[in-house]
Amino acid sequence: MILKRTIPLLIVLGIGVLAFMQDYVPHPWSSAFRNEMTTWTMVIGGFAMFLGVYSLSHMHITKIRRKMPGWGYSIFVFIGAIGMIAAYIFSDSIGALSAGTKDEMSLYDWGYNYILIPCSATVFSILAFYMASAAFRTFRARNLAAGLLLAAAIIVMFGRVPVGETVSGWLFNDRMVIPNLSKAIMDYPNLAAKRGIMLGIALGAISQSMRILLGIERSYMGGGD
Repeated sequence: MILKRTIPLLIVLGIGVLAFMQDYVPHPWSSAFRNEMTTWTMVIGGFAMFLGVYSLSHMHITKIRRKMPGWGYSIFVFIGAIGMIAAYIFSDSIGALSAGTKDEMSLYDWGYNYILIPCSATVFSILAFYMASAAFRTFRARNLAAGLLLAAAIIVMFGRVPVGETVSGWLFNDRMVIPNLSKAIMDYPNLAAKRGIMLGIALGAISQSMRILLGIERSYMGGGD
């Protein structure tokens, strides 16, 4: 019990308190401690990356073995991962594709620029239709609050595109009325709400950190008790 619970809790408490205090102690030891902790964070992050790779591989191997729905896409996960790793390792000996001058491109860069980026752009372009559908359902003016949200959304959207200046010129004989109104909405009511949300997130993070340091929150140890 001591090795599994007490000692890990004491380590978390000690490191957490020291990491919190080092920002307020202007001493060379404090800077050295921060640099040392940064190094250890990178080391632990490296092990976490291997753990993530193992978890991802295990999940997709299980889908392929059991022929679960969509298991064919899991094959492309391994093809892409292994292909890009091999391209990065051996791209310096490909000849014309080797990275030598500005006009030459490595095989890894070619895969990134002409496979990954176009695929990512395709996914995000498809997401735009889902966002438009969600916005259409959300901005229905069922009540006063929904009507205000719809009006603000229309003003902000028109103020961020060139056609908004044209419409503003037709309606108000001034091309900057709608853009300025859009900027005012983003700078004042939207920013006020955003700051309130950020304050709430900060207070939640502080409270969660205190729960972890005091040993109240122990889910990171493999259990919630």
